[in-house]
Amino acid sequence: MQLRRLCAMPADSSIERRIAELRAMLDYHNHRYYTLDDPEITDTTYDTLMRELSALEAAYPALKTTDSPTERVGGAVAETFSPVTHLLPMLSLNNAFSPQDFEEFDQRVRSKLGTETVIYSAETKLDGLAISLVYEHGELVRAATRGDGERGEDVTSNVRTIGSIPRVIRQRLPPALMEVRGEIYIDHAGFKRLNAAQRVRQEKAFANPRNAAAGSLRQLDSNVTASRPLTIFCYGVGACEGLLLPDSHFECLQLLGAMGFRISPESRRLSGVSEVLAYHVGMLERRAGLGYDIDGVVFKVDSRSAQEILGQVAKAPRWAIAYKFPPEEKMTRVVAIDVQVGRTGALTPVARLEPVFVGGVTVTNATLHNADELHRKDVRVGDTVWVRRAGDVIPEIVSVVLEARGSEAVPFVMPCTVPGQAQSQLIQSLVHFASRRAMDIDGLGDRLIENFVQSGLIKSPADLYKLEEAQIAEQERLGQKSAANLVKAIRESRRTTLARFLYALGIREVGEATARQLASYFGNLDALLVASPEELERVPDIGPAVAGSIHAFFANPAKRTEIDALLKAEITWPEVQIQRAAALPLAGWTVVLTGSLATMTREDASEKLRGLGAKTTGSVSAKTKLVIVGDEPGNKAERAVTLGIPRLDEVGLQGLLAAPTDPAQFVIDHQL
Repeated sequence: MQLRRLCAMPADSSIERRIAELRAMLDYHNHRYYTLDDPEITDTTYDTLMRELSALEAAYPALKTTDSPTERVGGAVAETFSPVTHLLPMLSLNNAFSPQDFEEFDQRVRSKLGTETVIYSAETKLDGLAISLVYEHGELVRAATRGDGERGEDVTSNVRTIGSIPRVIRQRLPPALMEVRGEIYIDHAGFKRLNAAQRVRQEKAFANPRNAAAGSLRQLDSNVTASRPLTIFCYGVGACEGLLLPDSHFECLQLLGAMGFRISPESRRLSGVSEVLAYHVGMLERRAGLGYDIDGVVFKVDSRSAQEILGQVAKAPRWAIAYKFPPEEKMTRVVAIDVQVGRTGALTPVARLEPVFVGGVTVTNATLHNADELHRKDVRVGDTVWVRRAGDVIPEIVSVVLEARGSEAVPFVMPCTVPGQAQSQLIQSLVHFASRRAMDIDGLGDRLIENFVQSGLIKSPADLYKLEEAQIAEQERLGQKSAANLVKAIRESRRTTLARFLYALGIREVGEATARQLASYFGNLDALLVASPEELERVPDIGPAVAGSIHAFFANPAKRTEIDALLKAEITWPEVQIQRAAALPLAGWTVVLTGSLATMTREDASEKLRGLGAKTTGSVSAKTKLVIVGDEPGNKAERAVTLGIPRLDEVGLQGLLAAPTDPAQFVIDHQL
């Protein structure tokens, strides 16, 4: 595209045409600059074009559109970020740390697929922030952070300011729905410029690019986000309707690139373990020269149909693995050893360190886990130690430099109790109780909980539900509006699920998955409260140790009093259908939903189907038992026909939900 000579404001008859020309030119040059890194015009010329378009849109506001390049600048200040349920879960990845780890992963994949050699797609593992971009008919309508994988935060207004993220898909006939997933990050050059600007403004510099990217994306004022050097590499497609994607993941990436999305130039398609290991070694050698932070390589089975066969376990796919780079290690000194109290009362020794920069962050503390680990490593105050970030995340002491140990260093003796232990345990249990995956009390942070406990306002979780706006507003730096929002969040948390409530109680050894198993097996709290250890062991994935921990918790009079107080605070949840898999009418069924439903959301329909024992997934394969077809379905409906899988319309779905006792016969009667 050639840059045309700028002219004065066009006549009325040509205003719309000129605005369209300017938008097309700016979109083109945005793509050259942000995605291809190959600009054709100077910044001054680009700014002149942008000023002309801004002036025209200001003079003729009726002609302004949400996808205009002028919308890249920030907008209004948001009060908070709304929660977003992802169309498909954003899964985490299992890790490999050695060639043997990857070889074992490859063996599992080959065994499941029955093949000698697997083709993998390789991508650098960016140290950034995962994002979901949802496009409808080619236009960006929603952007959300990963969050817990099921729900994230709506950051659409901020993402619209990032130049490397297309506002509109560059394709003549874009799909009806397309979810593009990627990693937002700040490269080294951008990070250097950002911190230089921070110092000029006499503001605190950022510790590392990842923290800077995360903080920039979650600004309530999108003008701040627009000023930050954020960019993206896209790594895949989630939900998609109206477009038949290639079976190759690598080819999907190339398709995204053709659509205008920025993809990593380091992506490769590799055959077998030897090529994978060679690529990993090569990227480790080139890591420092890339210009942005990576902490490993992600290897994915390239065939998407093979991915469907492999499936997933818990919250990670069986067809992908993150092969992490060896953690960086640095030497520092132990200045103290403190003991922290956890939410279950467990005492954990923590080494306080002279600050040391390791793996992109400044480390000042490292957990020693427990008394056995402390004594095994024989860490003492005054010792010189090697420190690393395990998995590039959690700081840990690798070993003690014994030759540097002074005569004054003496073994540390773990105490049986610590001052303020009860109060510390209460604070930690309340932090867990209010967390997003538990009772999800938005705005109730660690510092505020600590203030409430220390002031005597809260002595148990049930006391949270007695807080009043005036009491909250009295806390340090908390205004009336924030107090009102917190009271509202506490009130809304009363309506929860049995699984979340059980997880929030903080029972030792009971995580989210176990809480869900308990809720679905027993169906109600009363049955669980009186369950024997033997009955608890009948719950899937619960062994003697976990069963004993659960039984001891509910047998504790203090815990029973705490539960009664929470129930009196009007915490409620919907009735739970007892789900003992083999007895449920749709046990063993894999169901896929496509298109929109008029009488319920797809999420609601999925939940109802899961309540009947079905497993709901986002893709159609030979293992799919049934496809629910709503309005404007995608290619999943066509794939169901190709594979001979029964399809059901919304009327049939309602009938199935109401009378699932003979599902096979019912589906045949309502096949489309």
